[in-house]
Amino acid sequence: MSTPETPTEGAGTPGKRPSVFNRLYLGNGAFDIVGKRRRWYVFTVIVFVVCLGSMLFRGFNLGIDFVGGTKLQMPAAGVSKQISADEAKRVFIDALGEEPATVQLAGTGASQQLMIRSETLNADQVTKLKTALADKLQPTGGLQAISDSAVSGSWGGEITNQAIIALIVFLVLVTIFLAVYFERWMAVSALVALIFDTTITAGVYSIVGFELTPGTIIGLLTILGFSLYDTVVVFDKVKENTRGILGLTRRTYAEASNLALNQTLMRSLNTSLIAVLPVLGLLVVGVGVLGVGTLKDLALVQMTGMIAGAFSSIFLATPLLVDLKLLDPKIRQQAERVAARRANLARKAAAADAGVESTDDEALDAELRKEAAYAAASSVPARTGKGPESRKARPTGKSSGRPTGKKRR
Repeated sequence: MSTPETPTEGAGTPGKRPSVFNRLYLGNGAFDIVGKRRRWYVFTVIVFVVCLGSMLFRGFNLGIDFVGGTKLQMPAAGVSKQISADEAKRVFIDALGEEPATVQLAGTGASQQLMIRSETLNADQVTKLKTALADKLQPTGGLQAISDSAVSGSWGGEITNQAIIALIVFLVLVTIFLAVYFERWMAVSALVALIFDTTITAGVYSIVGFELTPGTIIGLLTILGFSLYDTVVVFDKVKENTRGILGLTRRTYAEASNLALNQTLMRSLNTSLIAVLPVLGLLVVGVGVLGVGTLKDLALVQMTGMIAGAFSSIFLATPLLVDLKLLDPKIRQQAERVAARRANLARKAAAADAGVESTDDEALDAELRKEAAYAAASSVPARTGKGPESRKARPTGKSSGRPTGKKRR
């Protein structure tokens, strides 16, 4: 539940609801993200279960770097015309009776190459395929320009193992850093958000059927830093807003955290948008212009991870932090004091509107004294001067009992 904020200058005329962009710009707590966190939890759990289930039951479309295979490379420039990927794919099917794993164009201009990847082929199949490609497509250089190589699946497995080790080390170091710089519950919340981002990104690859390559694994590791950065920015604002909150009764911890989210929401959206646009350009150039598979793999995983990271830092990490903090009895007691204070103010306002004089002045005075004591305990003690008993009067240079030497006229 969020508290209504004081209207900000320029927020709009009274009686007119500010626009969404105006509320985003002001960042005054108008979006109750933490208060409606249960709906975000439901959405998060559904997406997480779907992605996890796809990885477990559907699996991944592994590239030949993981399962092994045969790779052929030839010039895309033919004797009479440019050779397209579709033409090479048709020749492959006609020669061997099966489809290749991938057929891609790499490079531009005269140096553009056509790369064909397939399952492991024996020597006779490789010879038959190369002969068919040379006869039907007539690449520049003829049969001698077509090269073949065997790809071992062990190399992709080694890349995966190293990536898993790097991921574990990264998560451990991040958890230690956040626990020291912030607190343990912030470290736990950030760790959950990172696991969510990784699972969603991998799950999207499983659902859509994107080919999983070593480039995908590398791109998966790069998105973790982006997600962590956005979460740390929000947590730093939460830490600032909740400093000394146990002695205050203006907002609860949940409301102060929601205000921090609103204050950093515009920054998070701008950061995500600015980060996604170059990746989108990389995807368009890499696939539409250059036809380079590595660029496509990096761009796809980064775009998916950035979107998931922006979502988790806003709708998962901070709401989860609030629920974990509410496990502390002190935080719950502070929320009860806030509720009691608001109920008392509402009761006084209702009594004033009804023209009835309040009869609980003593209880109100006691509550105000208690609130002042909490505020004093949570703040730095102010300097106190000398007491009245030790305070001496300064000489003024005048004395009413001493003669001045002047004659009165």
